[in-house]
Amino acid sequence: MYSRILSRQYHSTKGVFGFRPKPRKEFQLDKHISEARVQRSNAFRWVEAYRNHAHRTASVDPVKFRPSDESVTERTLDYTRYGLTVNDRINPFGLVNTGASSTITTEQLQDLLQTMYCGTTSIELAFIEDEHEREWLAEQYERSFQTTLASIEKREIAELLLQSQAFDNFVATKFPTVKRYGGEGAESIMAFYRQLFRCAAEADLTNVVVGMPHRGKLNVLTTLFQTRPAKIFRKFKGLPEFPEGVKAMCDIASHFHTSTDLEVLGKTIHLNMLHNPSHLEAVNPVSMGKTRAKQLSLRDGPYGTSDCGDHPSRALNIQLHGDGAFVGQGINQECLMMADVPHFDVGGSIHMIVNNQVGFTTPGDRGRGTRYASDLAKSIAAPVFHVNGDDPEALTRVTKLAFDYQQKFGKDVFIDLNCFRRWGHNEMDDPTFTNPLLYGVIHSRDSVPDLYARKLLASGDLAQSEVDAIVKKHMEYLNSELQNLSSYQPEKSYFEKQWSGIVQAGSEVTTWDTGVDYSLLSLIAQTSVKCPEDFALHPHLRKHHVEARLKKIAEGTRLDWATAEAMALGSLLYQGFNVRISGEDIGRGTFSQRHAMFVDQNTNEIFVPLNELEGGNGGKLELANSILSEEAVLGFEYGMAIDNPNNLVIWEAQFGDFFNGAQIIIDTFLTTGETKWMVCNGLVMLLPHGFDGAASEHSSCRMERFLQMTDSRESTPDGDDVNFQVINPSTPAQYFHALRRQMIHNFRKPLVVVAPKTLLRLSECVSSHADLAPGTYFQPVLGDRHVADPKKVKRVVLCSGKHYYNLNAERVASGRGDVALVRVESLCPFPVQQIQEEMARYANAKEFVWSQEEHRNMGAWTFVQPRFENMCGKRIKYRGRYEGATVAVGVSSWHAKEAEQVVKSAFE
Repeated sequence: MYSRILSRQYHSTKGVFGFRPKPRKEFQLDKHISEARVQRSNAFRWVEAYRNHAHRTASVDPVKFRPSDESVTERTLDYTRYGLTVNDRINPFGLVNTGASSTITTEQLQDLLQTMYCGTTSIELAFIEDEHEREWLAEQYERSFQTTLASIEKREIAELLLQSQAFDNFVATKFPTVKRYGGEGAESIMAFYRQLFRCAAEADLTNVVVGMPHRGKLNVLTTLFQTRPAKIFRKFKGLPEFPEGVKAMCDIASHFHTSTDLEVLGKTIHLNMLHNPSHLEAVNPVSMGKTRAKQLSLRDGPYGTSDCGDHPSRALNIQLHGDGAFVGQGINQECLMMADVPHFDVGGSIHMIVNNQVGFTTPGDRGRGTRYASDLAKSIAAPVFHVNGDDPEALTRVTKLAFDYQQKFGKDVFIDLNCFRRWGHNEMDDPTFTNPLLYGVIHSRDSVPDLYARKLLASGDLAQSEVDAIVKKHMEYLNSELQNLSSYQPEKSYFEKQWSGIVQAGSEVTTWDTGVDYSLLSLIAQTSVKCPEDFALHPHLRKHHVEARLKKIAEGTRLDWATAEAMALGSLLYQGFNVRISGEDIGRGTFSQRHAMFVDQNTNEIFVPLNELEGGNGGKLELANSILSEEAVLGFEYGMAIDNPNNLVIWEAQFGDFFNGAQIIIDTFLTTGETKWMVCNGLVMLLPHGFDGAASEHSSCRMERFLQMTDSRESTPDGDDVNFQVINPSTPAQYFHALRRQMIHNFRKPLVVVAPKTLLRLSECVSSHADLAPGTYFQPVLGDRHVADPKKVKRVVLCSGKHYYNLNAERVASGRGDVALVRVESLCPFPVQQIQEEMARYANAKEFVWSQEEHRNMGAWTFVQPRFENMCGKRIKYRGRYEGATVAVGVSSWHAKEAEQVVKSAFE
């Protein structure tokens, strides 16, 4: 049988770092089962109808507001359609897992199938292509009905539900005007988490990473995940969640996170519930990246050393979704499309859709064009369990089954928890404005905890006095936390464990020695182009990449951009740091410059030369060629970057402006993560930029947007504590030092690199080994050392990046010895001191100009002007393109004329 695994070899049957091919597994149905199905084919067709179609008529709606599909019962599930009669005797062996070994009547079998597939749970199987998965799911799902929860387990579930309800009631009384996004109507989430962590403990998992939106989050944090209610109440009182002296602007309570150790069944599991922004579903790829980083630290899952690639990792990813958001936000499709892609695979995620049956104010059936909120799962053939939120025991059973499936097959699995939202989008909303009939039903029914408690009272599993005691005890605990609020001091929850040794950046700009002895760099660069003798390297690469690099290394004076990058990354690997580069075709590089991986022309096998670097401390390079996605991929990389400061994570846009597909991640995580949540990261974004006649969509990385998003100040000097760094380096050495600095300094800040295109092969854009030597470092400003006599300089032209080479060519051609060209390599932090020092060399200069390729309302001009004038005390003039609505013209002759005029205007 053809296996889906065959399409996941990614140029490699052997695997590379971060990707272990999963072994192909043939599945053969037991011949006795096959024979039974042939002999009782009519009965088997009837059973299959239930498995494939009964979900449409199952009793999974707790408010029963929308009618089920009765036509399914009338037609598809009617046994007479399959030639059966009421008096037939059927042997269930091979047909359905009933737990019975003797024959049963058609009517008895119908009752069993109704219980299994038309009750408070159901399953969707028809779209799953893999026969092994289908057979396993059907068997395990049916078998699960043969077990019941012990009385003590039911009591534990009831206690959690009642505590969740007590929390909501308490907050509603004490903080009536606060939006808490409570769990009312979805309290069964507690049963999901309880069972999930029990399963994780039994399977010896060590790390669970959870991405969860607002709904019920505070209930879960305070009831299950050891967050003190005092922290929440303090926030409700309008006070900060961090200790004094921390540079943070804080966030709302429903965005809180936790990182804690949970004791479950005598075992310790580390839980990371991530901060989430108000942009729903944006946290999902972050949770996936964080999980993968855990696997990297554990060296298991895709990073394991075992020859067998199907061992589950000890780290597990959990994602909770809202029904409206899951179908409406495109990031979810991107995440699912990454789920089984090499270097993004986390071994399958367990998803729960908290299906309120209404988004903000939109009825569920108006918020999507499909039957279920979970239908996107079908795109990756992930099984879906539909559960009635009024039945926490059924949810417990399904949660175990979902966990077992994820562990066995390493694939995503979904639970569609059909519940309701007691109030509106938040507790201040009135949902009856837009959904009066639905909320007429909701407001007239009892709560989920009360219904479940009443069930246990009737069965004798719980006494009324115990129910009262549970509620009373939790209310007393919450009251105590509120009364002692004045003595509560926020705990430090950052720079611990793997982050110990990292500090918050200071208000000064520091310099870090990032130079490396050239003998080591030479070894690294040689290794970067070395492949096995029997490796069939592409002849063009052998001549123009390998041989050319070896020649440059030997000379040591004309090192290009790609060579400097290889040296920087290799030196970090040598020091023990791990490096991950992610993006679309980053192994080769958009401009065919990197070639950090080779592909055998005969076998299609991949080879990553730098991972064969001898000596050093064992860092590894992971090359993650991504799907055609920006938002989910960048979110994934951010998730990896926030887990461990010893991992250099680089995301390269195919072209610089493609970052705007990930604007939500940039705005809500990358730019603001530290100031909101005290979550630091050193993610590097490489954004190719340069006006080369490619028209709007491939010319600009929109550096003005990043500069505007920084917290750089216009009138006082910046420090390292700006929220992120923006550089526009003009030499390979500068790029080399910038990459190394990311890991060498003792703080972590995201770095935006305005990356080159034409400079990758420009003959003048080279560096010498002396520029990389010990004692050298990234220079925020590169002064003009080509000026023979600084006293003769009348005009100083400041510029940045690639544009310098155009200006210098014009200066040489026109013989202008009275013009100095100063390169501002670091835009943020803005290098006031270095600019002032450079200006002091030109005592007779009267004119100061900022020249740029970009339009006046773009580029760095509006950022540079106020800072230069306010802190350098000199007026500066603009020279560049006029204001424009689009980045660049789309007519080549117009572009050429503009480019010539921009350069000449700097000297006029």
